[in-house]
This record gives sequence, C-alpha cells and structure tokens, in this order.
Amino acid sequence: MESRFRRFFFLFTLLFFFLVGCTTEDRVNEEIETKEQTEEHQETDQQEHEMEKSEAPSEVEASKGDNPTEQEKVRAKVTNVVDGDTIDIQLKGKEERVRLLLVDTPETIHPSKPVQPFGPEASNYAKEVLLDEEVRVEYDGPKRDHYDRILAYIWVDGKNFNQQLLEKGLARYAYVYDPPYTHAEAMSEAESRAKQQDKGIWSIDGYVTDGGFSTEEKEKRDSSYKGDLPFNPDGPDRDCGDFTTQEGAQEFYEAAGGPGVDPHRLDGNDDDGLVCESLP
Repeated sequence: MESRFRRFFFLFTLLFFFLVGCTTEDRVNEEIETKEQTEEHQETDQQEHEMEKSEAPSEVEASKGDNPTEQEKVRAKVTNVVDGDTIDIQLKGKEERVRLLLVDTPETIHPSKPVQPFGPEASNYAKEVLLDEEVRVEYDGPKRDHYDRILAYIWVDGKNFNQQLLEKGLARYAYVYDPPYTHAEAMSEAESRAKQQDKGIWSIDGYVTDGGFSTEEKEKRDSSYKGDLPFNPDGPDRDCGDFTTQEGAQEFYEAAGGPGVDPHRLDGNDDDGLVCESLP
C-alpha cells in the first residue's frame, strides 16, 4: 500500500513539474515572440518615416517650389502723383516714392527741361486713375534705384497701370536694365499697338527717341513763324505740353480755327471749347 502511494506521489510530482515547465516555456516563448514582433514593427515604422522624410521636401524647399515666378505684391495707397511715371505711396506706414518700371513719360516738372508734349496728359491720367486709390505694388528685380525710389509695377482694379500708359501712347517702353522682366512681352506689345495707331507720343514724327523725347524737329519747322502767338497755328502739331498757360493755348486754338476746327486736338474729348484746362 505504501509502495503504491509513493509511486503515485512520484508520478503526480513528475506530472506537476512537467506541466509547470511547459507553461513557463510557453510564456517565455510568447514573451520572446511578442518582443520580436514589437521590435520588428518599430523598425518598420522607422524605415517608413525615414523614407517619407527623404521623399518630402523641407519647409524651405517646399516654399521655394511654390509659384516660382510669382513676384512679391503688397498693398499701398497712392498719396501723390508727381508726374506720369512717378508717384508717392503710403506703404506699411511709411511714405515712399515709386518710379514705375519699364515706362518713361514726357517731362512736366524737370528742373532743366520745358514741359514736354503729352507730359501733362500722362500726369493727369495718373491722377485720374491712381490718386487716393488702394493699389498693389509688384516688384520685379531690384526693389530700388540709385535715388532710393521703389521700382515697381502698380496694379489698380486688376490692371497694370504701367502697361496702361503704354496702351494710351502716354509713355515709351524704356529702362530695361535688369531683364528678364515678368511683364516685358505684354508691355512691349502694348507700346507697339499704340505706335501703330499713332496714339499720343507716337502722333509726332521724330518725337520719341531711344534716349527720351525730342522737340528739335518741331521747333525747326516752326522757326519761320513771325506772328504774335508763341507758335504757328498752321505749323506743326501742338499739344497742351507746349504751352505754359491756358490762356496762351486758348488763343492758339482759336487762331487755328477752333472751336469749329481743332486740327491740334487741344480740346480733348469734351468738345466744350475750352482747351488745356489743366494749365494755370
């Protein structure tokens, strides 16, 4: 009886340790397997992260790639019109002078030059369109010239004012110092259209030159006039920029046949019989 009990106890003990051993081994194997899976998953995540990082551009690189041809534009308000191609603006709380890019209008306030033909018209047009208006300033190349003036296109109501001057024959395409310019082609084409239609500055033969505007030919052709008026009413074409006062322009206009006839087109588009009303 005792021998059978010992044998039973021995078998029971052996079975117990076997079961405990199996359970422990399974737990250890499970823990090892879990750890391996975790490490493998972490390694995979790290590889994917490194791959994404290598493929995606940095914030700086991404910003460089966005709209590479888009130039900086800022809001401003026009506070003063100096002449057709020069204005003053309020920009970021500071008064700044702007020289319009790629255009040159005839002089109206030059210290050593007289008022040039179509200069007053360009200046008046700038006042009409820009003065006291909210505009956008677009840079293209160097932001300032050697006079510390801002160099820019001026956009108003979605239109490039620089180009509008060319379209109307009130400016020549000039000062192409730092090409290529963003709007060069469109502006050059605008000048060509005005030239083909003899608009503004292009209505005077020999007036527009590579260096600016010349009135030498006009003065030579009018030098034989001996009348009391400053210019020959039957001579070369004249515009408001040739006169210093409204009264002088009015006398010339009437001597040339106005208001019935206006060969020099001094009365503009209103046909009211009063010419060059912007003059003093």
